[in-house]
Amino acid sequence: MTTYEDAGVHNDLKREASKVLYEAAKKTWENRKGNLGEIITPTDSFSGLRGMRVGGLPMTTICNLGFDGVGTKMEIGERIDKHNTIAFDLFAMVVDDAVVRGAEPVLVGSILDVNSLKAPDETAYMKQLDQLADGYVKAAKAANVAVVNGEIAELGARVSGYGAFNYNWGAGILWFANENRAITGKKIRLGHEIVALREYGPRSNGLSLMRKTLADMYCPEWHKTPEGNALAEQVLRPSTIYCTAISEMFGGALGEPKVDDIAGVAHITGGGIPEKLARVLEPSECGAALDNLWEPPHIMRLLKETGTKAKGPVSDEDAYKTWNMGNGMLVITSRSYDVIKIAEKHGLEAQVVGEVTGTPTIQIKSYTGKWIPPFPIEKSA
Repeated sequence: MTTYEDAGVHNDLKREASKVLYEAAKKTWENRKGNLGEIITPTDSFSGLRGMRVGGLPMTTICNLGFDGVGTKMEIGERIDKHNTIAFDLFAMVVDDAVVRGAEPVLVGSILDVNSLKAPDETAYMKQLDQLADGYVKAAKAANVAVVNGEIAELGARVSGYGAFNYNWGAGILWFANENRAITGKKIRLGHEIVALREYGPRSNGLSLMRKTLADMYCPEWHKTPEGNALAEQVLRPSTIYCTAISEMFGGALGEPKVDDIAGVAHITGGGIPEKLARVLEPSECGAALDNLWEPPHIMRLLKETGTKAKGPVSDEDAYKTWNMGNGMLVITSRSYDVIKIAEKHGLEAQVVGEVTGTPTIQIKSYTGKWIPPFPIEKSA
């Protein structure tokens, strides 16, 4: 008799795996207890009803959804069989995108697509799933969000990567905001300071270039060399989650601001500082000069200065357009002292790295001490 398992779908394993992530999700519900987003569960089961009460919110409260995924960083985890930090990358991509507009992240849902839940030796990939679930709980705590599901799908050859256990992980975020405190960039003015919150890893951006460079430096199995394995750990460093600190600064959806002048926030992901900061500055028609940025992590300096065999080192311009170069979040404010103190309270390193200028360009002084040719800020269509 032909069975569903003959097609590569293992329903019994899927139920077991879904339970692992669902039990992890339940541990995150405490994060929102007593706050907007507290989880209500009339029935406690994987497919049971779950929701949150929203009655009585002020008329100025707005909400929306955001979506993102980890990208190719998961291949590093597959190479060294380490998966307990990947959830930090997944959550950072959605929760830190929410706060840049003055929104408080509340609920997260995710979908984990795997090639197979059954290993070649007929065991299951439960160790890997346990690692993913462990990160799920810890990342949710860091972001102060609740996770509402643990969806898994076996997709066979539609999902590939390094080794036998391959997966893609995407997430959606539900956020709330006070529309009267939305961060639009329109209040940015000449003389505002720019504070950078430090990042020690690549987050989930620029990994394709990193992986290409590492393979060129060593060999396709670069992670199996002692030096390559140590570098893999640096590449895999979990993304810093900034949203709880930023939310405290502007007051979240329902609280009172701790900093009364947050004029702009940029989450430095794909496109680097030039693209993400330009997006924030555009409404004000101002620019920025950044002459005191954080030093990039060792892995970024190494790969920038090595580059690929075909093209050589990565230019300063391309490096700052590809990677965060040590600067994960930028906050534009006249209250830099207060911003830095709140960041430090949350265990983050922060410093003033530049200021807003009257010229619609972004000027960056590289860690090498050289000024990069200015990046123009182009008006959106």
